[in-house]
Amino acid sequence: MDKLLIEGGYALNGEAAISGAKNAALPLLCAALLTREPVTFHNVPALNDIATMLKLLAQMGVKVEQDGERVTLQADALDNPVATYEMVKTMRASILVLGPLVARFGDAKVSLPGGCAIGARPVDQHIKGLQAMGAEVTVEHGYVHAKVPKLKGARLFTDMVTVTGTENLMMAACLADGDTVIENAAREPEVVDLANCLVAMGAQISGAGTDVIRIRGVTSLHGATHSIMPDRIETGTYLCAAAATGGNIRLTRTSTSYLDVVIDKLLDAGCDVMQERDAIRLKAPAKLKAVSIRTAPYPAFPTDMQAQFMAINAVAEGTAVIRETIFENRFMHAVELTRLGAKIAIDGNTAIVTGNGPLQGATVMATDLRASASLVIAGLVAQGETLIERIYHLDRGYEKLEQKLNALGARVKRVN
Repeated sequence: MDKLLIEGGYALNGEAAISGAKNAALPLLCAALLTREPVTFHNVPALNDIATMLKLLAQMGVKVEQDGERVTLQADALDNPVATYEMVKTMRASILVLGPLVARFGDAKVSLPGGCAIGARPVDQHIKGLQAMGAEVTVEHGYVHAKVPKLKGARLFTDMVTVTGTENLMMAACLADGDTVIENAAREPEVVDLANCLVAMGAQISGAGTDVIRIRGVTSLHGATHSIMPDRIETGTYLCAAAATGGNIRLTRTSTSYLDVVIDKLLDAGCDVMQERDAIRLKAPAKLKAVSIRTAPYPAFPTDMQAQFMAINAVAEGTAVIRETIFENRFMHAVELTRLGAKIAIDGNTAIVTGNGPLQGATVMATDLRASASLVIAGLVAQGETLIERIYHLDRGYEKLEQKLNALGARVKRVN
């Protein structure tokens, strides 16, 4: 199993290109199930989760053509609307095939998904929404089985803000009879990116990016070409890495548009951040200031950036309070950061981080995708060598991580 060996103490300087967003690409690939015509995507990141999704779609009978960052999908001969456990056990986003399959074929069988062990992310909101649209849904032997002659438009209210739930129900509603209203909808930029693609395919959607999305069902969708938005979490991660190491970097093919609250916190920490056309520059201060954060659904501070800020707070001046309100088990990286010398106290969903100067290299274990990123940032700062185990989590969400970091002046090596 691969590991990452990092020699700390080198500031990040230079330029790196940001990849397409994993969290936008996964639902977009599933949207191709809604039409018989080919759908072409550009800026598709080369990640393990993307490869898994493409294998799943191919297993169902979707034609997959891939050329670098371009992927074309055509679901004109889909003959197996089943997502097996073996295919989806490592990826929770697999549930996103449920809505499109039920909407177009009236039948779908999808294994309850796996993924990072960061807390409960139940699919009950997906099921509740499909049932309100007339589907008969059962959960047996670890599979969600949904059947319906034709979905009907309905007024849907999710009990909690759920990104994949909003995306699944929005895709399903595109081919339903009548109008659907999704209240308490997720407002994330990835939801907007999906809506933009669906509209290009002929869907009638309004309100994406707000907490009320309206969809008027159409009889069919057609093919389209869509470029996937830049990965805002990858962008934020590299900004944090540069801030922690005292670096000066320029990130291309990205924007501050989706990162207002993250940029604000980096400014509070003392960083100089400048937006250019399709690029961001960050220059770190001589010494970072600790910044407190509280995670919440978009547009508030993203839970996917919590771990990275815990890492930079570990080397900043002062004490920071971090409150995690999204997932109940998302402080597992704190224990690993303390192995590197970080001072972190955990009390329920609150972490108190006291910056205490230099960290020391050690062997640590990644527990989930964003936890892995925090350990990389800490390893870049720590004195000596840091060995990160179980980096398959990183490969799920960061394209060419070691190549990009090394191009910025880091000393990172993949070892087996």
